[in-house]
Amino acid sequence: MTQQREGTDAGQWASSSQIERDLVLTDADFTRIRELIYQRAGIVLAEHKREMVYSRLAKRLRHHGLTRFTDYLSRLERQPDAKEWEAFTNALTTNLTAFFREAHHFPLLAEHIKHQTGPVTIWCAAASTGEEPYSIAMTLLETLGPKASQSKVVATDIDTEALQKARTGVYPLEQVNKLDEVRVKRFFQKGTGRRLGLARIRPEVSELVEFLPLNLLAPQWPIKGPFDAIFCRNIMIYFDKDTQAKILKRFAPMLKPDGILFAGHSENFSYISSEFKLRGQTVYALAPK
Repeated sequence: MTQQREGTDAGQWASSSQIERDLVLTDADFTRIRELIYQRAGIVLAEHKREMVYSRLAKRLRHHGLTRFTDYLSRLERQPDAKEWEAFTNALTTNLTAFFREAHHFPLLAEHIKHQTGPVTIWCAAASTGEEPYSIAMTLLETLGPKASQSKVVATDIDTEALQKARTGVYPLEQVNKLDEVRVKRFFQKGTGRRLGLARIRPEVSELVEFLPLNLLAPQWPIKGPFDAIFCRNIMIYFDKDTQAKILKRFAPMLKPDGILFAGHSENFSYISSEFKLRGQTVYALAPK
């Protein structure tokens, strides 16, 4: 990667190998990083994430030709609207996902949407690299048939790099082939030539999904409800309980009265929010007023 030498002669910058040797993540640096990502995205970084933080942010320092984390963090703090905040947040965001992950949710979704009379709208609040919202779109097509073309999946994530990958809809064939053969044939186009070993989501699936950047901590969300369902799976675990409660309170008016909220397998909202009641395994409905 070409380093950006901001306002200085190239000779004043250390070589890449020298920079790598000189990088030291102090306790104070790590504390600042934890505070900044919490303020920016609500993410709580545990102490054992230190090595992950070092490896990911060290790339940003090298990109800018910096040798000290404190200098990088000071630049961020001096420029609250800088583009680098996006790269900082992207670097510290975890993207672990798969097609039809936590598979028991999708038959429940199918059962729910097949009874809807109008167009179905679903919000996927942690879209990552696209596998989850595309799985939702496939479920819409399998359940609603031609009527699915009137439906929409709003897919959001704070990680803009992950969203860019999601928009391409291209995945390793090794990953796609974990699905059953019927779904692979119906919903994917296998690559040839230079694209051998890759598969692209078919247009009938991708046309149902709109990808948008969204920070769940932002004072306003650039989307409009109410939705038939909200998928917010395996993201609340990165927030503290106060942040979780605030987000859940904001989710409530984004759901239709009979809407459902899908949580991750290790998440339990029952003791955090009075807005929702448990309906099934990690599935919630709005609590009676």
